[in-house]
Amino acid sequence: MDVFATEAVKPSERSVSISAAAAKRLGEIFAAEDRPNLMLRVTVSGGGCSGFQYGFDFSEDENQDDSVFERDGIKVVIDDTSLNYLAGSEIDFVTEMVGSAFQVNNPNATAGCGCGASFSM
Repeated sequence: MDVFATEAVKPSERSVSISAAAAKRLGEIFAAEDRPNLMLRVTVSGGGCSGFQYGFDFSEDENQDDSVFERDGIKVVIDDTSLNYLAGSEIDFVTEMVGSAFQVNNPNATAGCGCGASFSM
């Protein structure tokens, strides 16, 4: 069973930013796929070792409850429920010795797992 916040985030705080590194990498991926209308879809669902987990997928479609955030022509879409957990976050792309990945810098998370894929609030 998924557990979601019962308190809504204020509309003025419901924004997500995209780092320059994330926008650049997404642009490279979209160009390689030759699909310029692709967007990164970020979701939050129950699960993972800390209670909630991030999901990343590609989409060409916007749903009615999606919010769209853009940088340098690159779009990230987030559904309304997930946005309650992601408000104020930054979507980033990091390269480390163990590999490269998209990550969420989430100020709402009170704890996270070692791999950064799940969090708690």
